[in-house]
Amino acid sequence: MEKQAVYSMTEGSPARLLLRFTVPMLIGNLFQQFYNMVDSIVVGRFVGANALASVGATGSLNFLFFAMSFGVAAGVGVVVSQYFGADRMDMVEKSIINGMYLLAVVSALMGVAGILTARWVLEALDTPAVILDDAVVYMRVSCAGILAIAAYNGVASVLRALGDSKTPLYFMVAACFINIGLDLLFVVVFDWSVFGVALATVIAQLVAAAGAFAYALYKIPYFHIKRENRPVRRDIIARCFTLGLPIALQNALIAFSCIFLQKVVNGFGESVVAANTALGRIEQIVQQPYGSLGAALTTYTGQNIGAGRIDRVKQGYKAGFWSVVAFSIVMLIPCQLLGEQIVGVFVTDPEVIAIGARGLAITSCFYFFLGMIYVARSVLNGAGDAAFAMINGLMEVAGRVGFAVPLTRIAFIGVWGIFLTTGLTWALTGIMSMGRYHRGKWEFKGI
Repeated sequence: MEKQAVYSMTEGSPARLLLRFTVPMLIGNLFQQFYNMVDSIVVGRFVGANALASVGATGSLNFLFFAMSFGVAAGVGVVVSQYFGADRMDMVEKSIINGMYLLAVVSALMGVAGILTARWVLEALDTPAVILDDAVVYMRVSCAGILAIAAYNGVASVLRALGDSKTPLYFMVAACFINIGLDLLFVVVFDWSVFGVALATVIAQLVAAAGAFAYALYKIPYFHIKRENRPVRRDIIARCFTLGLPIALQNALIAFSCIFLQKVVNGFGESVVAANTALGRIEQIVQQPYGSLGAALTTYTGQNIGAGRIDRVKQGYKAGFWSVVAFSIVMLIPCQLLGEQIVGVFVTDPEVIAIGARGLAITSCFYFFLGMIYVARSVLNGAGDAAFAMINGLMEVAGRVGFAVPLTRIAFIGVWGIFLTTGLTWALTGIMSMGRYHRGKWEFKGI
């Protein structure tokens, strides 16, 4: 066993362990979002606001088609972390290989579905005609790359389940620089516009996946799957699917609610679509500390549930709570005072900047609830409380569907109801998530 390659989180200071795990995750996620931002900046500045809007119009749809792969990857990670925490090493190997079988099939099916339905779905969402063709191209290329994205997330999820959050970072950083270079080459030099941006992202993710997989084969003993552990195990696939499906459906429901909101956004025209796209990119960056902490808590919880350490799980939740409080306060100030400068990084159109800045001032008031969604949900997922993932997704649907139309139809709110809907949805879902954690049913889940 190569001790430096895997790390147990069942002993030691919970806060220190979470910090050690979160920081590399955060850096990696920021790089991932950075090259997503580069896509938007290159398109917005070198092609135009309409091209930026076409990329933004596909965001929720792409997330919907990616949701199943992301959910399965997360389910595999939970299963691996629990068996690792329980010191059942043969089951770790079996979970890895069977999880990858499941992930490959699911990703291929979702990729084909996305490619075939792209135009129909975008038209059904009333995507403005001026951006429709570019949006179809971006969505189809992105869906063609689902296997690459799923492969990276699958390997990364297993590595994190084994306590290694640093290695995925290295390959994500490399992919980031490849993506930036290809963005500039494909868009500025080759003039491939939206197609070039999408292709650059897919190639970068493919490089990250190949690198992470090669490392895992070389350094992690559990990836040297013994012959007797390679056959298909329906029970393991079923457990990965049982834990992953609710997370996938949660992601799909969140995507559906965002698609509904996108339809409302589309009704306000290209400027609002572009502003909402820029704001979405900003909020993706803001969410990275929360998401990274959440990933740490999922692994931490899974390992400690496997080891029977409920007390340590509760200590981890408290550490996560105070981290969210601190970061939310830090981020609120620049979002309130420097909104125009922040949005202006993405676009130059004064109208788009003004709309985006005011929207940012509204949504930033709700960052605490956004953070607690990640903290509570991640503890619950790590414990194997799969049922709540569905409830969590339904809450997001209820929020976006329930708030969007009524708020935007109130005369003195109008377009600002779009951004208020986002914030109120975070508040509703965050409160529900914290309530579920404090009811304590998660303590009786696990292997």
